Amino acid sequence: MCGFAGFLWPRHDLGAGGLTDTVERMAAQLSHRGPDDAGSWVDEHLGLALGHRRLAILELSPAGHQPMASDCSRFVLAYNGEIYNHLEMRAELAAAGLESTWRGHSDTETLLAAISHWGLPGALARAVGMFAFALWDREQRCLHLVRDRFGEKPLYYGWQGRAFLFGSELKALVAHPAWQGKVDREALSLLLRHNQVPGPFSIYQDIGKLPPGCLVTLEWGEAGPPSGQLPVPQAYWSADAAAELGHAQPFGGDESEAADELERLLRRSVRGQMLADVPLGAFLSGGIDSSTIVALMQAQSERPVRTYTIGFHEPGYDEAEHARVVAKRLGTEHTEWYVTAREAMAVIPELPSIYDEPFADSSQIPTLMISRLARQQVTVALSGDGGDELFGGYERYFWGLRLWSRCAAIPRFARQGLSRSAKAIPQQTWDRAYALMEPLLPTSRRFARPGYKIHRAADLALAASPAELYRDLISHWKDPASLVIGGRDPITEWAKLDASACRWGMADMMMLQDTQGYLPDDILVKVDRAAMSAGLETRAPFLDHRLMEFAWRLPLSMKLGGGTGKRILRQVLYRHLPRELMERPKMGFGVPLGAWLRGPLRDWAEYLLDPVRIGQQGYLRPEPIRALWQAHLNGQTEAHYYLWDVLMFQAWLERQYAN
Repeated sequence: MCGFAGFLWPRHDLGAGGLTDTVERMAAQLSHRGPDDAGSWVDEHLGLALGHRRLAILELSPAGHQPMASDCSRFVLAYNGEIYNHLEMRAELAAAGLESTWRGHSDTETLLAAISHWGLPGALARAVGMFAFALWDREQRCLHLVRDRFGEKPLYYGWQGRAFLFGSELKALVAHPAWQGKVDREALSLLLRHNQVPGPFSIYQDIGKLPPGCLVTLEWGEAGPPSGQLPVPQAYWSADAAAELGHAQPFGGDESEAADELERLLRRSVRGQMLADVPLGAFLSGGIDSSTIVALMQAQSERPVRTYTIGFHEPGYDEAEHARVVAKRLGTEHTEWYVTAREAMAVIPELPSIYDEPFADSSQIPTLMISRLARQQVTVALSGDGGDELFGGYERYFWGLRLWSRCAAIPRFARQGLSRSAKAIPQQTWDRAYALMEPLLPTSRRFARPGYKIHRAADLALAASPAELYRDLISHWKDPASLVIGGRDPITEWAKLDASACRWGMADMMMLQDTQGYLPDDILVKVDRAAMSAGLETRAPFLDHRLMEFAWRLPLSMKLGGGTGKRILRQVLYRHLPRELMERPKMGFGVPLGAWLRGPLRDWAEYLLDPVRIGQQGYLRPEPIRALWQAHLNGQTEAHYYLWDVLMFQAWLERQYAN
């Protein structure tokens, strides 16, 4: 795992030394991503520079140094990620007659050889892994920027004046002298809706995120590159196409055969992702996804797998006990850390710097803590990310299906009346009523924050279509553009509400939208930035594209069957752990943010939400924010999710002014 940065600046006046100094200054902003080595490569005539920071995982010697040139000298590569099947690719290259004297055993060298032999499309078709890279083709005089299929590794790019900038994180681009950095108010509106800035947007104007499974090519014509024009991303793989093919070629076996094939694919993915020349472990929450990954790691390991979890003393937020039981049963070498509220809140001032643009998924806090815990002993950690999107694990899928089935049976005017009635009862009253009923409910039917969810359901009941309902379900501020001065609320590509969105039914639509949106823009951003800030590489075995393609061949009943999510995945897990050990409500990975904002974080929030300050900044309208803040403080509503969106923007903005 590494970080890279670079630029094309054809009309520069820096000289070769100035180009090198500039790109090394950019790459230095990524030293947390690559503490083990640094390198640069420049072409003074073209104004091209590549910078790299290396975290050595495979091939710890200087043979893995980057930027790296191909044996044929045609290509120069700055690369971030891991190609898990690179040894198989080397064998295939040898079988194809490629005679190469390998300098070492790094996957970077393998990727360059594959591109040289098969071309970029052929190499990408064969590569299994997570990656983002910049590839300069000396012969064709063009720059390729490439991102992996699911978007595990980040890549930002765009024009700032006459300089084309790119890199793993925004802080590297900010270090370039041509940087302008104007806030994109459309992106700010999207932040308030989604609690993150979804791709292809970034928080800055004219800077975008390369979509997952895509590449862009900047060609150098006779007059140089086309200044100011962003190249159009070209997809080499898409989740939508994989889902289409899966529905066209459904799996023909029964549930037992499906579980056999799923376990085979998962074992292969886990085995490939355990390849490392450094200590390796895994995050373990005790839930279905992480427990499955750890079980398959332990089944293929000669020594106890190192596992890590964190716990909180606050009721309803502690998964450490479950993780401890799973670890003991599997025989792992387990480490846990019970985090105090003070320890968790102490990292909040670091978040704007770690995430680079406002990011408001509050589970970023425990994710950062567990990354720091694991990094004390290992350099690589496997996780269970991706299981929910592939196999229907989110509680909101059931919420969405139930709500729409009820909504479709009731005229809209009647729904409006029911909605008003439900919201007339305060959330606290609903919570107290549910507390009396909860002991009578089966464990699988219990859920947290009932008052908040009933109020949310009342809002969602007004949706006119399944796609609209799901968009509202995954939204925070329902009309964010009304909060942003000069803002507009664009619909992202993956969430466009057209007739084809529900072509396979609402459940598939929800899972596919999450795979294309929530997964790369929230989950993977959260984990990548948190882990890399600690110098830890994370890997997600569920995000093997061959596994995803198989998942889309399975009938929906093997995912959401029997009233629970991940039905087929559970069948695999129950081969390694007893069913009764795993039968518990899904908790998520959160912190008691609502209580913190009313208590120890109140002064900090008051400072950032001061209406005079917000008004002077000129981005947000302070009145609705202040009203919601008061309602939260008074206990009239649980508004911490909405407020955290604003607070993370305000904290990020404070850092911008400080710099």
